[in-house]
Amino acid sequence: MQKQLYVLKNLFRVMTERLRSHYFSIQGVRMSSKCLVGKGVKIERPWNVKLGRRCILQPLVWLNICDDSGRLGIGEYTFIGRMTAIEVVKSVNIGKNCLISPGVYITDHNHSTGTGEPIFRQPCKSAPVEIGDDVWIGANSVILPGVTIGNGAVVAAGAVVNKDVPSLAIVGGVPASIIRYRK
Repeated sequence: MQKQLYVLKNLFRVMTERLRSHYFSIQGVRMSSKCLVGKGVKIERPWNVKLGRRCILQPLVWLNICDDSGRLGIGEYTFIGRMTAIEVVKSVNIGKNCLISPGVYITDHNHSTGTGEPIFRQPCKSAPVEIGDDVWIGANSVILPGVTIGNGAVVAAGAVVNKDVPSLAIVGGVPASIIRYRK
């Protein structure tokens, strides 16, 4: 009996996540088939977001497109873990078959740090973020502006990535550095 209840509960969850994806599609997200959108997902400027087929956005994901010129693209079969935040002023592209663990923060912009003017009045600087195909980004990692992560790379949990990551590299630490390469 418990197994049957679990199966029914899971079926209901999938149905509601598909309904949520239709809701965001009506809001303007360019979305391919069979995407799943978890409870509490927030998408600012949805018309500037493109999701590949069978993307999964777990609960409480926040896709914050901060400017009308900002663009976010997420490839097919990519999984975005719960409570992940992606903030875009210009451009963030995530490849296909990626796994982005819970609590990841990805941004393509940051404040300037010059002197002579209060920090909150400093202009934003933006640089595009490119994440290749088949990339795994560990829980609570931070991806900073201007970073390119190559195909097949792995970012360890808690890493702060502030420079490019070569294909098949495994990086970790603060700031992230190469630990080794995948075989």
